[in-house]
Amino acid sequence: MSDLYIGLISGTSMDGIDAVLVAIDERSLQLLHTHSYRYPAELQTKLRTAMLQPASCGVDQLGELHVEVGACFRDAALQLLSSSGTSHEKIRAIGSHGQTLRHRPDAKHRFTLQIGDPATIATGTGIDTVADFRSSDVALGGEGAPLVPPFHDWMFRDDKEHRVVLNIGGIANITVLPAESGPVSGFDTGPGNTLLDAWSRRIRELPYDESGQWAASGHANEALIQQMLQDKWFASPPPKSTGFEYFNLNWLQGFAVDALSAADVQASLAELSARSIAAAIHVWAPLTTSVHVCGGGIRNSDLLARLTRALAPKTVHSTEESGLDPDWVEACAFAWLASRRLAGLPGNAPAVTGATRDAILGAIYSH
Repeated sequence: MSDLYIGLISGTSMDGIDAVLVAIDERSLQLLHTHSYRYPAELQTKLRTAMLQPASCGVDQLGELHVEVGACFRDAALQLLSSSGTSHEKIRAIGSHGQTLRHRPDAKHRFTLQIGDPATIATGTGIDTVADFRSSDVALGGEGAPLVPPFHDWMFRDDKEHRVVLNIGGIANITVLPAESGPVSGFDTGPGNTLLDAWSRRIRELPYDESGQWAASGHANEALIQQMLQDKWFASPPPKSTGFEYFNLNWLQGFAVDALSAADVQASLAELSARSIAAAIHVWAPLTTSVHVCGGGIRNSDLLARLTRALAPKTVHSTEESGLDPDWVEACAFAWLASRRLAGLPGNAPAVTGATRDAILGAIYSH
C-alpha cells in the first residue's frame, strides 16, 4: 500500500521552492501533484547577499532568514495541499531539503548549512517534517552531496544498459548506474547553470538565459574554455562536491573575460558546463550508453545541444522517458529520503559521498 509524502527543495538559483505530492510504496513512486512557489523579491536579494557575501550575514540575520525561509517552505506545502485538494491528515511526512546557504566539506571543521526552519514547517502544516538530510553524512567524513544517487538507483536503474542520470541544477551531478547489479556511484561534475545564471544577472539583469538563446548567439572562445578546464577541481577524483562557494563570478574573473564580448563569454560558459559534464562521464563511466537528464538545465536547449555533441555517441534523453518529469526529480528524491528516514533505512551511498558507512539521514520534527 502506498503512503503519501511531500517533497520540498530550493536550489542554488534561490528563486523559489519546488513542491511535490507523491505516493510511495516499496517498489515505486507516483508523482501526483506539483507546485512552484516563488520567493518574494526582497527575500531573494537577502539570500543571494548572504550567499555571496557571507561576512555580511550576522547571527541575528541568519536566524531570521532561517525562520523566514521556513515560512515559505510551509506555505509551499500548504498551497500544494490546497491545489491538489488533499487533507494534511493524509500525508505521512514532509521531506524538506531546505535552502543551502553554505556547503564547505573542505573546511577545517567540515559543515553544510541548509536553512528553512523545519519546526515552522511541521507546526504550520500539521505534518511531521524530516529535514537536515546532509549533516550525518558530513559527520561521517562524507561530502554530504550529492544525495540523489540512491534515489536515482531505486527509480531509474535498467539492468539491460549502463546508464547515467545527470542532474543539471546550479551545479551538475551524475549518478552512474551500471547494468545488472553493480554498485551505484556518482559525484558533482562542476558548474551546471550557476555561472550561466550569474553572468546573465550581471550583464543583462535577467535571472537566467531563456533556452540558452543568448549563449547560442555568441561564439565560444576555445582558449578561454581550455583555461577554465585546467582548474584543478575538474581533474580531482571523486568523491567530490562543490557549489557557488567555488564556481562564481569571482572565479570567472580569474580568467581573461574582459577582452571578449558578453555573449561570447556566455557561450564559453555553456561549453564549459557541457564539456566538463561529458568529460566526467567519459572518464568515470566509460561504458555508459545513455544519459538521462533532469533538473532546470533540461530547459536550456543550447546547453543540451552542446552536451549531446560532447557526449556522442552516447545518447541523451529526458528522465521523462524513464517515468519521471525532469523538473521534479530532486523534490521527489527528498520525499523518498523522508520515507527512508521513517522506515529507519539508510539514505546515503558511501561510495558516492565518501562517508565511512551507511547512515540514516534526516531529523524528524513532529507537528
